[in-house]
Order: sequence, then C-alpha cells, then structure tokens
Amino acid sequence: MEKRARVLIDCEDAKGLVYKISKVFYDRGLNIDNNREFVDKEHGRFFMRTVVSGLFDIQELLEELKAVTPEDAHIRVIEPKDKKIILMVTKESHALGDILVRHANGELDAQIECVIANHDTLETFVRRFDIPFFHVPADNMTREEHERHVMKLVDEFEFDYIVLAKYMRILTPDFVKAYPEKIINIHHSFLPAFIGANPYKQAFDRGVKIIGATAHFVTDDLDEGPIIAQDVIPVNHRLSWRDMQRAGRDGEKIVLSRALALVLHDRVFVNGNKTVIF
Repeated sequence: MEKRARVLIDCEDAKGLVYKISKVFYDRGLNIDNNREFVDKEHGRFFMRTVVSGLFDIQELLEELKAVTPEDAHIRVIEPKDKKIILMVTKESHALGDILVRHANGELDAQIECVIANHDTLETFVRRFDIPFFHVPADNMTREEHERHVMKLVDEFEFDYIVLAKYMRILTPDFVKAYPEKIINIHHSFLPAFIGANPYKQAFDRGVKIIGATAHFVTDDLDEGPIIAQDVIPVNHRLSWRDMQRAGRDGEKIVLSRALALVLHDRVFVNGNKTVIF
C-alpha cells in the first residue's frame, strides 16, 4: 500500500549528499513530493527535509539512507500522523484557550493527552473541552519536590512534546534533562530587558515602541533556548500598559500556535542554540 513519509536528515556536510540521498529515493521508485535542504557553512552541518511517497518499508529505507550519509547522521523517517502533546499551565488562559479551540476545530494536528497545572483556576475551563485536567499544587514544596510529582504524572503518558502554555514556574535542570528538545515555552520578547513582575508595566514606563513574543525550546538557560517562532507588534504612546498587555497576549498565543504547527509537522531542526526551519 502506498504511503508518505517525512525524511529528516542532519549530518556533517559532504559533497554529493543531495545526489546520494535522492538516488536512494529514485532507486526505490519513490516520488519526492517536497524537498528542502540547508548547509550551515560555519559549522559544516547539512540539513534536509524531504517528503516522499510510494511503496517502502521504513526500516529498510532508513538503513539505505544510513549507508550513503556520514557516520554521524541523525536520520528520521516519520509517517505523518497526529502527535501527542501535554499542556502545562498556571492561571492565564489565553495561550491555553487558543490551543484548545484549535484542537476542538480539528486545526491543531495533535492529540492533547492532558493539561497539568499548579493551580486549579483553569480546571472548569479545560473540562469544557473534554480534556483531562490534573492539579498538582506546589504549596509547601520545593521546586524539586513539586517536579517529582509532575514528572511522575507526565511519565504516565506517551507524548511527543510538553507545551508550557504560560506555565509560570522555572523548571529545574533535572526536569529539562529528562525531556530534551521536547519542552516548548512561550514568553514575551521583553526578556531579559524586563524581567520580574509585570513586564508590560515596565515596558510602558520605558516607552517601548515594539512588543512581541518568542516561542522556544526549553534549556537550562532561562528563556534562552533555540527559538522556533517570533513576532512583534508596534505600539505607541496612546496605549496604556493594560492595552499593551492585551496586545502582547494576543501575540503570545499566535506565536505559540505557529511554533506548534512547525514542530508538529516536523519542520524544525535544533542546531546548537539555533534552529533550522523548513
């Protein structure tokens, strides 16, 4: 039976890679429906995303691709299907709500396994969408103790990504290490210029002319992981800090959904502290 797959290749650059890889597809009688490649010349890295269709066995195709690529090649052959995600939240509903509505309308291309929160504020809202909600309070616990409870719950599910939809707690290195390149966060782009309480009020007081949002993979460097998507919104003196906050929240949910669309369709390669996006 004919099927499609996304072939993702990340390896040391070498001459003839596009030819060798394409020849594997040709020799197997596969059609190349879409293809993009990029060479990071500074670090000598080659990236390629190809969508192929035809009759093939995934494991056999994988082995043939390994035979024509450098030893360090990271190769994935992925059949397009809905990925599974876990959402983590605190009290703010804008980013979460946008994802839940897209999911309810069949626009997300993902299955939401559950929502985990350190407050119960959003429980009634989430249950309207028939999504499991788990409240894991952090009262009288250290971050490490609280995260052990969260991780125990997370590990009960099969998932591809954890999405921090305004989860307002700093994750410990142990949590981040447990799920490398699987945690996606959204924050306002003021960081690190305006950190701490009420960044929109700080930005208003400073008289900024641009606000925005950044979606990124989570690393041990707070809000400095590889960036997936960003956007900006022009502002002026007519807006109060609350107007800026509302505009910023709109930007956050749009950027997060854009980032999710990219990772859910296997368009993102992590390249050190950067990303390559096709």
